Amino acid sequence: MEGDGSQATSGSPTDSQHDPGKMFIGGLSWQTSPDSLRDYFSKFGEIRECMVMRDPTTKRSRGFGFVTFSDAASVDKVLGQPHHELDSKTIDPKVAFPRRAQPKMVTRTKKIFVGGLSANTVVEDVKQYFEQFGKVRSRVC
Repeated sequence: MEGDGSQATSGSPTDSQHDPGKMFIGGLSWQTSPDSLRDYFSKFGEIRECMVMRDPTTKRSRGFGFVTFSDAASVDKVLGQPHHELDSKTIDPKVAFPRRAQPKMVTRTKKIFVGGLSANTVVEDVKQYFEQFGKVRSRVC
């Protein structure tokens, strides 16, 4: 899909039907565009749809996206390569599963994982950002 990649033309990542050609791509650089994502993954096969997910308010990349191949065999080609790098950042492609197909997790933890940060990000900046939501008790980097 061309454009900002904030919406899919045929369905969405929460659809209940599993598409064997669809991949979740995590760890994207904030600079990664749908075009650069498409360019990288097109070497593995024909791409039917490609999107970088964006925050609806700020329009900033959320650091992940989706690629849907025309042929599910392309997914195996991607997974067969141990390392993927795009826009100077290691990315993490995985088979995409619909949210409803994933097991429900019940948890009471107040821990969060923050990924996709620049190598220049300092711990104090992350702490300061999250303090707007409440006291930050501890952090692991």
